[in-house]
Amino acid sequence: MIETGKYERKRFRTSKTLRWVSQTVSWILNPFSIPFLAFLILFLFTYLGMMPLAYKLIVLAIVYCFTILMPAITILLFRKINKLTMHDISRDRTKRYVPFLLTITSYGFCLAMMHKLSIPWYMTGIILAALVVQIICVIVNLKWKLSEHMAGIGGVIGGVVAFSALFGYNPLGWLCLFILVAGILGTARMILKHHSLGEVFCGFTTGLICALLVLHPVSNALFRMFLL
Repeated sequence: MIETGKYERKRFRTSKTLRWVSQTVSWILNPFSIPFLAFLILFLFTYLGMMPLAYKLIVLAIVYCFTILMPAITILLFRKINKLTMHDISRDRTKRYVPFLLTITSYGFCLAMMHKLSIPWYMTGIILAALVVQIICVIVNLKWKLSEHMAGIGGVIGGVVAFSALFGYNPLGWLCLFILVAGILGTARMILKHHSLGEVFCGFTTGLICALLVLHPVSNALFRMFLL
């Protein structure tokens, strides 16, 4: 009996630790932060770091305001007005539409602002890819539920592949890192019971495909030829 009690306490502590780690990973790699982190990585680890500091700060400020700050504030207000918790929104599919629409609207304003400032297509494409992912998630959410967290990290991996073709660098190191991160994040979402394996996989695939279609220079050139 004593040994059984010790085992149960140890199991409880392990489970509690796993949930805490999973919640921390989910919070750090939440979908809102992905575009901002993508721009930060571009400015720190590619030749785009040679751009003037003022220009980089302006771009980062725009991305932060419209992809993190504005969605967070509007969704918080929506929750307070309707007396909802994040758990309510996560569990009930019908309550997720307004947060999605608020986020899509904010991303749309971000894209419009970047176009007005004539920011290069491969940078505005990051926001466009995120916007496409959000729209697909809203459509799929009518019948099912995708993991937005995994769609975000899938988009990062697609972006790494696309930018490697654009800038001509070896993406192997970055791919290994982000695939490992994707595995950790997907496991965290399932430990928290927010998503099933199928929802995690489909979310990742959605983000990956959207990023490749929007950001890869070959597909982007085809889009522009078609539009012209």
